[in-house]
Amino acid sequence: IRVVSMDFLLPTDDAPVIWRGPLKMGAIRQFLSEVAWGPLDVLLVDLPPGTGDESLSILQLLPDMDGVVIVTIPSEVSQAVVKKAVTFARKMNVPIFGIVENMSGMICPHCGETINVFSEGGGAKVSTEMGVELLGSIPIDSRVAQDSDEGTPFTVKHPDTPASKAFKEIVGKIEEKLKVNE
Repeated sequence: IRVVSMDFLLPTDDAPVIWRGPLKMGAIRQFLSEVAWGPLDVLLVDLPPGTGDESLSILQLLPDMDGVVIVTIPSEVSQAVVKKAVTFARKMNVPIFGIVENMSGMICPHCGETINVFSEGGGAKVSTEMGVELLGSIPIDSRVAQDSDEGTPFTVKHPDTPASKAFKEIVGKIEEKLKVNE
């Protein structure tokens, strides 16, 4: 897995990037055209929520992309943003692989009960309303952050957890969609 981030280029950990649209567009263009990626099976671009400069730039610079995955959390506010993102992708004629609901409840480590921290069912609701497949729902598991901080793949270290199973199911669905587009 190859990774590039603006954060790698900053002088200190607390240095912000305070840029307007044209500078962002230039940085995105450079990342896509000047990074020595080598052969890639997949290029995954993580974007901020919404339909701003970054999303528009990526869609314009990669007009032949296979598709997008839109991530939400169960809250109503997030649903509103996701509806806009779906409409945006459709207006840009980009295939939508589906929606992933992240932070879909938290399984209590003490009693095993699911706690719906950010409400529930928002991903399924917006998927139905917008006619987009729900690829899956990932529950909160604090070990995801711990393992990421340690550089350990969560799905390898905790393969039988609900979150790990959800990650694997979602990836499987995306891989199938990529095969269809070959």
